[in-house]
Amino acid sequence: MKRDFLTGEELRAFELERLLDRAAALKAGRDPARDGGRLGARSLAGRSVALIFEYPSTRTRISFDVGVDELGGHPVVLRGDEMQLSRGESVSDTANVLSRMVDAVVIRSSSQDRIVELAATATVPVVNALTPLHHPCQAIADLLTMKERFGDLAGLRLAYVGDGNNVARSLAVLGELAGVEVVVAAPADYQLEETHGVKLTGDPRAAADGADVLYTDVWVSMGDEGEPGAAERRRRDLAPFRLDADLLAAAKDTAIVMHDLPAHPGDEITAEVLYGDQSAVWDQAENRLHAQKALLELLLAS
Repeated sequence: MKRDFLTGEELRAFELERLLDRAAALKAGRDPARDGGRLGARSLAGRSVALIFEYPSTRTRISFDVGVDELGGHPVVLRGDEMQLSRGESVSDTANVLSRMVDAVVIRSSSQDRIVELAATATVPVVNALTPLHHPCQAIADLLTMKERFGDLAGLRLAYVGDGNNVARSLAVLGELAGVEVVVAAPADYQLEETHGVKLTGDPRAAADGADVLYTDVWVSMGDEGEPGAAERRRRDLAPFRLDADLLAAAKDTAIVMHDLPAHPGDEITAEVLYGDQSAVWDQAENRLHAQKALLELLLAS
């Protein structure tokens, strides 16, 4: 039976552990200087993967495009305005067509319902590359980064500060599977719902106390930019939750700083922290490639 990856809840704990181990192996065996010398380079040989992006993307698009190619597959990159979906073709009709031509669909969409509908009709795996509700591909890359830095994930404390958004939700879902304690500090109007054992607080310092990881995300997302006054209101409301040196000092001395990017220094994080010695954000960005390669293998090559 085909498998989808829409929220991260599709995985079991042992599968997540196996996926992260495979991602680490793919990273260790990657040698761009030698053609065919990459570990697992042919695991998607003869396969095509549709990569659909309804709106702009940097890390997600590049990591999936390069990842499919490095596994020996063919990435078919499509913008939303290049598909008949933008002219009224139904999601189910699109799913039926894609299922007859490609082996998997990766989609970055403005609607969780759209990818759920796509997955319900498609006979090939569908991967959520980001929606307003979930960002599970980011979360597996984050867990890979944490595993690289700390070894064992079980028992780590991750404090997420700022807007309780899709990234926070996916960290809660997959963090629970990995045995990570996830604490979300946000203002009441921006707080995540109680889900997957996440701890909620309105006090960023309480969340950061004893944390192994301090995590934040942009305050003004693409969906917020067009609403009059929304950007300034969000910056004002979220200002007490800025990730700065004082907040980092409340965490463990060995703590790392994470951000899924793009970052806006001076808003959700200071430049001092973003570019400081405890920052792991560039490892996170790179690990999107390795984690997603392991995910595609799990869904297509197993």
